[in-house]
Order: sequence, then C-alpha cells, then structure tokens
Amino acid sequence: MEKENQEPACTVSDMSDMVVVDVHSVVKAKEAEQGLPGAEPNLLDITQALFQSENDENGEDSDDDSGTDHFNSEKSGTQLQRCERHGGGSSSLPDTFQTSGLLFYERFKAYQDYMLGDCKPSEVKSFTADYLDKALEPCDWLALWSTDVFDVVVEVQDLDLSDLKACVKLVLPLQCETRSCEITEEAFNSLLEATQHKVPLLELQVVYNESGDFDQTALTLEHLRFFYKHIWRQWDEEDEDDDFDYFVRCVEPRLRLYYDILEDRVPAGLVAEYQSVLQSCSQCFQQFSELRSGLSADSDSEIDNVSMVEGLKLYDQLETFKRKLHIIENPLLRYVLAYKGSSRRPCVQSRGLRASGVKVVHVVTAVCSTIQLQSLLTARLIPLSSSEDTEIQFHRDPVSAVDSCHQGDLVIVLPGAYSVSSSIFIPDSITIEGFGFPDEVVIENQHKGDSFVESTGADVRVSNIKFIQHDAIEGILCVRQGTLNMENCVLQCETTGVIVRTSARLTMNMCDLYGSKGAGVEIYPGSICSLVGNGIHHCKDGVLIKDFANELDGMPSITMENNVIHNNEDYGVILVKPGNGEEQNIRGCEGEGEEPAVQSAEDRQQEAVSEPASTSPATKPDTDPSSNSAASQLGSAVTNSTDGDVASAAGRKWQFGRQLSRNKEVSCSRPVQDLMEHQIFVSVQGNQFKRNGKGDFGIFFY
Repeated sequence: MEKENQEPACTVSDMSDMVVVDVHSVVKAKEAEQGLPGAEPNLLDITQALFQSENDENGEDSDDDSGTDHFNSEKSGTQLQRCERHGGGSSSLPDTFQTSGLLFYERFKAYQDYMLGDCKPSEVKSFTADYLDKALEPCDWLALWSTDVFDVVVEVQDLDLSDLKACVKLVLPLQCETRSCEITEEAFNSLLEATQHKVPLLELQVVYNESGDFDQTALTLEHLRFFYKHIWRQWDEEDEDDDFDYFVRCVEPRLRLYYDILEDRVPAGLVAEYQSVLQSCSQCFQQFSELRSGLSADSDSEIDNVSMVEGLKLYDQLETFKRKLHIIENPLLRYVLAYKGSSRRPCVQSRGLRASGVKVVHVVTAVCSTIQLQSLLTARLIPLSSSEDTEIQFHRDPVSAVDSCHQGDLVIVLPGAYSVSSSIFIPDSITIEGFGFPDEVVIENQHKGDSFVESTGADVRVSNIKFIQHDAIEGILCVRQGTLNMENCVLQCETTGVIVRTSARLTMNMCDLYGSKGAGVEIYPGSICSLVGNGIHHCKDGVLIKDFANELDGMPSITMENNVIHNNEDYGVILVKPGNGEEQNIRGCEGEGEEPAVQSAEDRQQEAVSEPASTSPATKPDTDPSSNSAASQLGSAVTNSTDGDVASAAGRKWQFGRQLSRNKEVSCSRPVQDLMEHQIFVSVQGNQFKRNGKGDFGIFFY
C-alpha cells in the first residue's frame, strides 16, 4: 500500500532523536495532519464525524446523528484499500481491508481524541469499550477469524465489548485454510460451542466490502489490535500511582518509539536491548502474578512466608525492568541513561605496526589530473618518500584505504566527492587528511547504520575533509576510545552529531558542525573534550554535557575557547545531571513568585501535551532564562555574545535551569558555588552564543 512508503508525520525532530524532549507533540501532530502531501485525511474525517457530541445521538435530525449511521451517510471517498491474499487463485478466502500501513499521526489522533482521551490506566478498558461501542457495526458483517492454526470466514452476530469479544457463526459453505492440520466443519462448530460462539475481536479481520459501510469497523479493529500488541502492557493497570494521564505517560512515548524503530531511527543494539528487557519484564510479571495468586492473606505458614520473600524479590525485579523500559521509551532519557553502544558494532581490532616496519602512504582518488598529481608529488609524496621504509598505495575510496592501514600510516584524500556504503572504523593511530579545502574533499555516507565514522585508535588525526551524514543513527562521528584530533573539517549532520564516549578524548579545532537533530557534540562522563574555534549551529542543542556525578567514570573535562554556538533550536550548552538534591538548592534560590526552574522529565512530558505551543508576551517572566553550572563558569570567565530574545514563553516553561540575568546582580551564590566545584570546565574563554532558541545555557535534572 502506498501509505507505507510515505514519510510519516513523526520526524526525527519530533522525537528529538538524541537527547531533547519534544515539547510540541500535539502541535506537530496537527501540523502533520495538515501539511503531509499524499496522506488520506478522509479516515480522520470519518472518525471526527463519528464521535460528535453524545447529546446529538438521540436527536431527531438524522444529519446530526453520531455513531455508525452518521459514518455511513458520509462514506463517499472514505474507502480503504483492498488487501489481496497471497494465495492467488488457489485461495478460497476473501480479501480483507489493508489497514496495517497507517501513519503515526493517524494512530496518534485516534488514541488521543477518540479511544483513550485523558483516561487513567485503570480506566483503559472502559474507555476502549465505549470507543468500540460507537465505532463498530453491531452485527451482520463478515470477518476472517485468523489464528496460528487456521483462517476461517465467520459472520458477526453480536458484540461483547466488556470482554472484547464477538459472537459469531460459521459462513456456509465453509471457507477456511488450515496450517499443518485438517479441520472439518463439525470441528469448527464444536470449537465455537465450547467458546459459546465468542471469539476475540483481536483475531477478526473485516472482509473487504466496496460499499464503504465497513471501513470504519476495519479501521477500529486495526487500532484495537495495534494497541494491545504494541502499546498495552499487562502491568499497566496495576500501577500504584494511577492518577496520571495514560496517553501522555505511556501511549505517546511507546507509539513514537515504535515508529522510530520502524524507520531505522533507533540503533539496532538499543532495539535488541528493549525487546530483551520487555520479554524479561513479561516473564517476571507472569511469575509474580502466579505467586501472588497462590498466597493466602491470613496464612502464617512457613511456605507462605517463603513465598512472600520470593514475591518481594520478583516485585523488585519487576520494578527494575519497568524503570528500564520507561527510560528507553522516553526520547530524552533513551540515550542519556540506557544506551551504551550498539551490540552489532563490528569488532575491529588494531593491526599495530607492520612486521616489516614499512609505513604506507595511502592516496585516495577516483580520477587524478596531471596537475593534481604533480602538486601531490611536490607537496606531500616526495618529502614523505625520502626514506626507504615508506611505500605508496592508491585506492578508489576512503573505506578501503582506512581498512588497509596499520599504525603510523597516512591517508591522503584528493579532491572529489566520495560516496561510501559502509561505516568507517579507525582502530589504529593513523592520519587522514584532505589534499585541499574541506568543501573540495567530500565523503558522503549513503548507508543506514548505527554510525558513520568510529574512532578507537590511540592517536588519530583527521583534517581538511567534509563529512556528509545520511541516516547514521548513533552519530556522524563517534570517539569510542583513544584520542581523535580533528582540524579544519566540516560536519554536515542529518540525524546526530559528534559523540565523545567515556574515557575517550576529542580535540576539535576550527571545524564547522551543523544540522544535527540531537546535540551537535555529546560529551559523556569521564571523557576529555577540547573545542577551540569551532562553529556549532542549526542543531537541536549545541553541546550536551552528561555530568553523572554518581557514576564511577567521573566527570568530563572540557575546554571551550573561541567557539561560536548559534541558531540552535533549544540550548547552546546543556548539562544533564542526576537530581540528587542540587535541584532543590536551585529552587531555593529563586525569588518568590517565579516558576520552578527545574522540572522532572515526566512533568515536562505532560506539559508537552497540556500546554499550548506559544503564549502571549504578557505571560513571560521578568527575568531572562539561564543556567547554573554552565552559566556560572561560562558567564564569569568569558565575554559571551547573547541575544536578549532567547526562548519563547512555552520554552521558558520547559527551562532546565535559569541563566543569571545580565541586568541583575547574582543574589544566589550557594548553588553556583556547588556547581563550580564540579570543575567540568578546564578553560572557558572567548565563546560567543547567539540566537539559541531556549537559551544559551541550561541544566536538566533526571
């Protein structure tokens, strides 16, 4: 179906792919509804017409009736596509409706506006039954009862919505297909009698009908199937804290994660980890439920006491699994806390020095002119080849050149546009340099993978090259370990930026980085990062620093000098910290009447749906937004250029931390002193910050 190939409304920016929570999820969903070409809005029109005010249900004017009668009256142009069965002419089963290719915003709107609304977890079943009562045809429609063993055509005679079941009868003559067995008509009738002719609605697929009378029924069953297969968890309704919006906390994050995985926007390692944790959590919940059901409330027997202890252990395990799932489902915390790197990453070992002791100069070029070759010989090859222990090899692409390198080799990339179809792994201490300006030496990534360039060498140097990223999930460049020195490079990101992992070291001088849907530079705990003279702009955030004070890795060590960080969607520099008490210190320093500077991820996630996209200027606070750690050090040691109109009113409500106002004296020194004691910054001077959407500095407590 063509819908499956369309770009859904959930773009990477909607998800804030790496580290930033989307604060306008509802607005973006509505924008997608209005602006997505080729999408069929008729399905939404059907649903909107279906769920009009219940006060009109019993009205005498038939034009205002809600429910399926109104849908039938508006069926023109609303038909779904036919899903042809692969059996071809040999299949005796009729075709069904094609509903599996729905876009993100279609499911989002159906669950938010019609099926779940603002219900609590304990109200999900009643809200769902009410939705089905309005949307499903009550009887007299054909469906394919599909199980792992057979497919058979049945006629729906009644609905039992409290149990999510339908009363059916076989359609004669019998139309069925079985797998690995033979089932007769008598066997089917016996099976139906044993179940009182009731079958789960989740196992029914509506038989295709060109009239359009059953389009909404088919669409409703698809929403129901999808919800219980991909969204609902057995333990959801047992949450002790039942007083929250189920859609905001659970449905929307899980729905967004599903489509991110579907569109290859989540690293394969994280997907595998999520599925493994989900399976473990389901098994743990099953064991816990069985153990709990076998306990007697008033028994003091030794067996029950032992079972009680085992139950407490299982409960602790279950809560641990649930927290891990919540972290992965949250688009902000997913990469900050859960992901430690792709498990599919090839294990590339360092080759070390050649046994012969010979060092090789690898020249990369597809086509080389006489003038280029002469310049190369004069400027680089002749000086490098003066000793007898140096050889020259020629390659047509950068990947083969790097794969052929041993420790101490040099790769010279001649001007040209090089398209690579695999990741570039650098396990040895080598030098890669472009022979010309960065815009003349372009390496473009054309494959879908977890990373574009990965460096693990002890001393790697890259210069004068432009990297263009497409679809690499984990980063345009990832320094996993060792040291990478990058100078005079251009990094054109499409998804994520540069990542400096724990214990790794990055020196980035005179580079230009832009376009990241997450942070331009992500700095992990225990890493060392030096940023000097760079431009970091048009990203989600400029620099994201992961300062986990409770981690054994220690805090990062950062040097920032003479950088220009501008035009980023959210913050210029953002610090991610554990909320272990400092959060309260910062709150305590705010003046009376000011809104809290720090919010929990969950509170901010709820505001993303409940707050409007923008507010009037009259609602803006009197003070400018600010940070605390970054602002205290960057503000005291640097002369920074800051625009006055940073952050809209909606952005202020999501402020991670407050900048100290340039027009007021610092009246709150204690939290500033606490944050300065972390000594994240080794040197900070001469940086400029301009036109960053939510502010130049921010702190997020998780």
